[in-house]
Amino acid sequence: MTIQTIENGHLYWDGCDTVALAEKYGTPLYVLSENAILARTDELHRDFLDKYDNVRAAYASKAFSTLAMCRLMAREGLALDVVSGGELYTAIKADFPGEHIEFNGNNKSREELTMAIEYGVGRIIVDGLQELRLIEDICQAVGKKTQILFRITPEIKADTHDFISTGQKDSKFGIPLNPEILFPQIEAAIASPFADFLGFHFHIGSQLADNSTHLAAAKVALHLALAVKERYDFEIRELNYGGGFGVKYVEGDVRQPYAYFLEPLMALTEAFCTANNLKRPTIVIEPGRSIVAEAGISLHTIGSIKELPGIRTYASIDGGMTDNIRPGLYQADYTGLIANKADQSLTEVVTISGKACESTDILVKNLATAPVEAGDIFVTFATGAYGYSMASNYNKLPIPAVVMVKDGVDQLIVRRQSYEQMLQNECLPEGM
Repeated sequence: MTIQTIENGHLYWDGCDTVALAEKYGTPLYVLSENAILARTDELHRDFLDKYDNVRAAYASKAFSTLAMCRLMAREGLALDVVSGGELYTAIKADFPGEHIEFNGNNKSREELTMAIEYGVGRIIVDGLQELRLIEDICQAVGKKTQILFRITPEIKADTHDFISTGQKDSKFGIPLNPEILFPQIEAAIASPFADFLGFHFHIGSQLADNSTHLAAAKVALHLALAVKERYDFEIRELNYGGGFGVKYVEGDVRQPYAYFLEPLMALTEAFCTANNLKRPTIVIEPGRSIVAEAGISLHTIGSIKELPGIRTYASIDGGMTDNIRPGLYQADYTGLIANKADQSLTEVVTISGKACESTDILVKNLATAPVEAGDIFVTFATGAYGYSMASNYNKLPIPAVVMVKDGVDQLIVRRQSYEQMLQNECLPEGM
């Protein structure tokens, strides 16, 4: 189905009038199309989960983590990747099956690991030299054994923004490939009575449109698996190739189908294992942004309009970097339109600016739009990933509500934060 349509001059999203949604729920407002999300999970099933044996896809919940999203991913047969106690707690409250949860993160606390082990998560991705010992201490204390993978740094530089590149040698993520560092960890894991060592994990970065870096990193992981077999007579059972599959934010961005990445990855893996007499391990991927980004939009109300003759026209919205920090953080590009004038000619050029007290709070620069007036509803496209999940209370602005829409029906999945809720954890010392 077509998610985006125009009817009576208004933008509709999955059958819902976005102007009516803004009136009903207020702005700023995140809106996610369930049908758009399902189109991505269907593609994953067709081109990966149902096509190959012994594979798994874990939704990277950092992109967008809510109770409703966890339930939706469980219903669609995906596992879940979490990176914090908060994301794990959300999954637990959503009754997400523990055995289908993978716990990532470069600095997991004892409290977080204890929660994960007691809940029975399926995998813990070890990301540091002290973490294995900490896991063993907890497992011994609670009388459990847990499955682990080591996140390695494959020393591959991805073609993406430096701030979202994670597979290069100089990275806070992963264990370096230096034999004197990595192999003692592997040896300890194989011998551990409390950790069941499964294999390796890597993630090379985000918003990728070229499969060459995935393939290069996979070769590194496969050669490491062969080295482990030759050195310890131990065959790994799982390789996690991460995610990072890019999406389309603006014209010129290339969104590759999942098959573009996964077919050559699986062919490479099968060929390597056959040539080296290895049993092909379980292959796992971690799509996050690629599932939810383009399913989401943000709605804002335009307020102040500031015209600087010969320079620029600023149209300010009732949100900004507090509900979408990516433009200020990564110089990320977005596009949008005036939802209540969706069929009108683009006769003006404006810069959409936020209301935070920062000069970097600019959402879209020099955008061609219909004539802009205070009270118009501005829609930003492709904000389903890292909008709500990175929202903040800077300037004491409340976190927006989130609505899920499908076939013309809207349902609230996150209530708008109130001023009272923003202050609920603040205390006044005695005498003040």
